Amino acid sequence: MQQNSKQNGVLDLTSRVYKLVVEHGKEGVLQSELWKKLNLTSRDGSRLAIRLEKRGLVKRERVLDNGRWTYKLTPLRLPIQIKSIEQAPCITCEVESKCAPNGVVTPYTCNKIVEWVKQEFASYNQGDTAAT
Repeated sequence: MQQNSKQNGVLDLTSRVYKLVVEHGKEGVLQSELWKKLNLTSRDGSRLAIRLEKRGLVKRERVLDNGRWTYKLTPLRLPIQIKSIEQAPCITCEVESKCAPNGVVTPYTCNKIVEWVKQEFASYNQGDTAAT
């Protein structure tokens, strides 16, 4: 029973570490910062980071920070956000029921979709530029 409780504690910590890494997004977070936030030892924190790396959830990159070597953790996949489709024109389109790849109205030639994709792409790129 005690072994099972210990495993649940490790799984909970692993989930918390991953959640913090995802919250930092593409910029990543220094491994040492996470351990401080979670009140972990460097050894325990490294083990959790390695576990996430082996599962293919994060990338560990060795970096020099203030003269000391540490690792930067970045998520390999970010959760999908509904914001990416909230403004899609299809949701309120008056001819959506007729829209199909071979239909009278087709998503391949829809000007509303083309304009929406251009806007989304432009705003996404502006966000990337501002973050760097």
